[in-house]
Amino acid sequence: MILDLKGIYKNYQAGDMEVPVLKNIDLQVKEGDYLSIMGPSGSGKSTLMNIIGLLDKPTSGTYLFDGINIADQNDHSLSSIRNKGIGFVFQNFNLMPRETALANVELPLLYAGVKKRKRREIATAALEKVGLADRMKFYPTQLSGGQKQRVAIARAIVNTPKILLADEPTGALDSRSGDQVMELFSTLNSEGVTIVMITHEKSVADCADKIVVIYDGELMSLGEYNERGQAQRSRQANTASAKKLTLEKTETQQQGGNDNG
Repeated sequence: MILDLKGIYKNYQAGDMEVPVLKNIDLQVKEGDYLSIMGPSGSGKSTLMNIIGLLDKPTSGTYLFDGINIADQNDHSLSSIRNKGIGFVFQNFNLMPRETALANVELPLLYAGVKKRKRREIATAALEKVGLADRMKFYPTQLSGGQKQRVAIARAIVNTPKILLADEPTGALDSRSGDQVMELFSTLNSEGVTIVMITHEKSVADCADKIVVIYDGELMSLGEYNERGQAQRSRQANTASAKKLTLEKTETQQQGGNDNG
């Protein structure tokens, strides 16, 4: 099991109040999985991503990353696990603007202590894999949005991480570039890369093999989410109908009073 989260809660302090953001999250991801975590704005998906990516710690619960209990690790250990075990792909690419595509992809290898000749070789192969062999010496300002995201993906896979964690990977792209990025993810997954993708778009989530939904800090299946949505819409429709009926009765009573006058 690559990811094993059990009973994860995350609370934030707002003045004297403790605000719950994640509530009793259970999530397991096996090697080779391709999972989408879908949710609207404010649902807690970014907080969950930060915990999965070891950028934040839960208030309570257990998180095992590739069998390692995250609660037992110090900041140095977490940084090492993050660098070697997780490849990040962000919505806004997070590339270094003054470095070439090749230098950007080399960066995780540099942090990992890989020697220059070897990291150049590995980074070159990663850019070739994402179809950018002819753009290695280009700077981010010389690349399209789709090309920037492919550089970011090359950087994410260059350390052969245990998991690729993608946060809204098509959010800043046009539809054609977005489709190309999703095709690349499918190819990487077919080659054995484990992918967890955070998104609010159903069409993007559908590219994964499995979808779970986070809503109001709770994780549920797509079916449970749809049922909850239908029940909420039904309540809203009933409320609207009741308000309309009350308004019609009021107008009728007023009309009758005017007639009597």
